[in-house]
Amino acid sequence: MTWYRLRQTIKLGAKSLWMHRLRSTLTALGIIFGVCSVIAMLAIGEGASQEAQDQIARLGSRNVIIKTIKPPEEERADVQGARLQEYGLTYADAEQFKHTIPDIQVVVPQRRLMQEAWYLNRKVAIEVIGTIPWYTEIAPVDIRQGRFLESADLKYRQKVCIIDEEIFNKLFLFDDPLGADVKISGDFYRVIGIVSKVESASENGASEADSSGQIGGVAGNVYIPLTTAKQRFGEINLQIGTSGQNMEKVELQQITIQVKKTEHVLPTVEILNNLLSRSHKKKDYQIVVPLELLRQAAQTKKIFSIVLGSIAAISLLVGGIGIMNIMLATVSERTREIGIRRALGAKRRDIIFQFLSETVMLTMAGGLLGIVLGSLIPFLVTHFASMPTIVTGSSLILSFGISAAIGVTFGIYPAYRAAHMDPIESLRHE
Repeated sequence: MTWYRLRQTIKLGAKSLWMHRLRSTLTALGIIFGVCSVIAMLAIGEGASQEAQDQIARLGSRNVIIKTIKPPEEERADVQGARLQEYGLTYADAEQFKHTIPDIQVVVPQRRLMQEAWYLNRKVAIEVIGTIPWYTEIAPVDIRQGRFLESADLKYRQKVCIIDEEIFNKLFLFDDPLGADVKISGDFYRVIGIVSKVESASENGASEADSSGQIGGVAGNVYIPLTTAKQRFGEINLQIGTSGQNMEKVELQQITIQVKKTEHVLPTVEILNNLLSRSHKKKDYQIVVPLELLRQAAQTKKIFSIVLGSIAAISLLVGGIGIMNIMLATVSERTREIGIRRALGAKRRDIIFQFLSETVMLTMAGGLLGIVLGSLIPFLVTHFASMPTIVTGSSLILSFGISAAIGVTFGIYPAYRAAHMDPIESLRHE
């Protein structure tokens, strides 16, 4: 087929579509919404997955988090009659980790307590984190104003604190917090710094309760020296329940370890398991490995994208069936036209190309409009629903490629049927 005949055939197909504008538009709607749904659903899935991976990544790919948990009921049955139940991580555990495992770079013990903070007549629920000066090496906190803890604060058990931005917004409003005193559990703590907000759920591995059973839902975090937390809050917690009074002793709620290299994470976890299983008779600890969570999230993202893409692709398939249906009806309507063209010397491949070009033009136009609409919807979702969305170039190419492939696939049969009509019978058609 020469270039001139090819151009004339395409022009004839475009003219035919233009003469039936309404029908062409309605036919293309299936492709438009199909492409739009593929792009929008993949963008929403990509955004949700990326947000989850970012939260896990903020925990640190080289970090290993060991948390105190209450031992199972059967393991506590033997001490049910005792007045004091002792479980969880200890300072001795932190020292053992530090001096036993060579691949460890940083060990950060933490005490975590749910309390209330007061400033003037304003009150807010907080999580007190008793920790050490190098906490910032393993946690995603950025200092906004002032400073973080120092060795002198730890050594002399200073009553100082660092608040996060959420506490600043709720307690201080327009006041300058630096140098102000915040009341926590009957003691006043001097504010020496403000740090960025860190989601408690992310940092604690999505835990909603501390070791004492107190439920989360706090506004933000307040950081104080670990020695101060030990002195002011103690290690014994009194609980009053239906069975009477129970006292629990927990030294540390969490120990975060940072290893030197990412490839050392999994071997370190095995060593930690061995050490803890020897020193803890009860299963009162849990090891969280952000690196493993990150890999699981990546695998989940892949499955999630396949599922969403498959669901959205069904609408493209329905649109393709609609196009084939309309093109078959068009072939029946234009039977006499086909007979005239064949009588004037058009070959079968000319007829095939004419109807196939109409189908491809419909699907490609629908694909382009679907890309525009599909890119707009994620933006609206992010703006109005505050959900993160990510439109990737691969989703645009994939959806447009599928729409073009559908145009060819579902246009072949109508074009083949038109090309193989008997010219004489076509001329007799009314």
